[in-house]
Amino acid sequence: MAEPTIYELSSPGRQGVKFPEPDVPQSPLPTEFRRKDLPLPEVSEVDVVRHFTRLSQKNYGVDIGIYPLGSCTMKYNPKINEVAARLPGFALTHPLQPDDTVQGNLYLMYALQEWLKEISGFASITLQPAAGAQGELTGVLIIQKYHADREDTKRKRILIPDSAHGTNPATSSMSGFEVVSLPSDDRGNVDLEALKGLCDENLAGLMLTNPNTLGLFDEHVVEVIETVHAAGGLVYGDGANMNALLGIVRPGDLGFDIMHFNLHKTFSTPHGGGGPGSGPVAVCEKLVDYLPDPIVTIVEPGDEETPPLYGYAHPAKTIGPMKSFQGHFGIFVRAYAYIAMHGSQGLRNIAEMAVLNANYLLSKIKGTYTLPYDRKCMHEFVVEGVWKDAPGVRALDVSKRLIDYNVHPPTNYFPLIVHEALMIEPTETESLDSLDYFADALLKIAKEAHTQPELLHEAPHHSPVRRCNEVLAAKQLILRTGPKPNA
Repeated sequence: MAEPTIYELSSPGRQGVKFPEPDVPQSPLPTEFRRKDLPLPEVSEVDVVRHFTRLSQKNYGVDIGIYPLGSCTMKYNPKINEVAARLPGFALTHPLQPDDTVQGNLYLMYALQEWLKEISGFASITLQPAAGAQGELTGVLIIQKYHADREDTKRKRILIPDSAHGTNPATSSMSGFEVVSLPSDDRGNVDLEALKGLCDENLAGLMLTNPNTLGLFDEHVVEVIETVHAAGGLVYGDGANMNALLGIVRPGDLGFDIMHFNLHKTFSTPHGGGGPGSGPVAVCEKLVDYLPDPIVTIVEPGDEETPPLYGYAHPAKTIGPMKSFQGHFGIFVRAYAYIAMHGSQGLRNIAEMAVLNANYLLSKIKGTYTLPYDRKCMHEFVVEGVWKDAPGVRALDVSKRLIDYNVHPPTNYFPLIVHEALMIEPTETESLDSLDYFADALLKIAKEAHTQPELLHEAPHHSPVRRCNEVLAAKQLILRTGPKPNA
């Protein structure tokens, strides 16, 4: 039975809150802001609390169990990050306050920029972009302006490996570039011969996700970058998977020109329901002047008795602002707290454990599930959720059946270069017990696929909502926030 809406629980005369009599003169609401039909629900406080508590108990979240969604991690987030972000000095300040009243906030942003520079090996950072995709847009616009300033206007082509994140081609296309797909070789790397054949005077740049969506570190990354540079192009690094590299590899040292971070992934901000996000962009020395305006900096260095004064710098060739004010400040606080707690060795431990957990889990199911690129993985891996001797069972069936085992499904059908793909990322926060439980569930489901395929076809069996027709749901949206319309 469907959960009744808050409107269906309504009963005339019920009240949840009784406001005191006003102690100021009342003023009528302007007629242009008034609605004659505003059927707000009439419910008691206990009705409201019980209704939303029941709904929350039907949701699955990372605080309940393992959440192995590949690529954009939904990992456990330390609760102290949330405490820090809610400190009044952070939560209650306004970006239009005078700079001298928000020096602590500006210091935090400046320090975060410096830490991200050190972690990544780049010359400068902008914190503005609101998400990874907007970070990509920032980077591609910088590439565009860099070539335009050099009057190299024929460079209209961006190369995108077929193992890249899906936002890469969308970002390049939105910016007016011609998108050219770059194939992978038989080990999941960029195909070097194909790359060399596409590097000419029309090349603006390459967008490279490394580690890529197969969970593999490109074995020829330095040669790939040098090949693009030799043709006059720039190399953009999609840093969404930076959690596999922390303290081990600095992309700037490899030769990348630009890279975005996903603070909401690598540095532990909850990212459920599409947000919140943050996608700072790092650039090499020759691109510093193109960063979005403004950048937090030290405007007066201070001395032993006087602390530095923080303010803003304005890049000389800026592409302009990408986000109002400085971006999502609350995310900066969470990332700052996370980095400060772990320190340099702690960050390296995060990467090592993320890679170890992924390879351990892979070792448990390899052989039962087909691994299309048989290599050591990084933070995640991709297997096929289909078997020749279990016709009719697909990756979607595997994922739906996982719900019955109280495991959130992994990413399905991405990357597109893997047939019936299951992209799995356990992250560094899962225990050995948790990984073993997940592996056992996958192995049991594989056995069921061969002996009781109907269990998979009809799954999930125990969830509040059974299997939906997701294609139909996307095409025929039923969104209701008010009472049922009259029949």
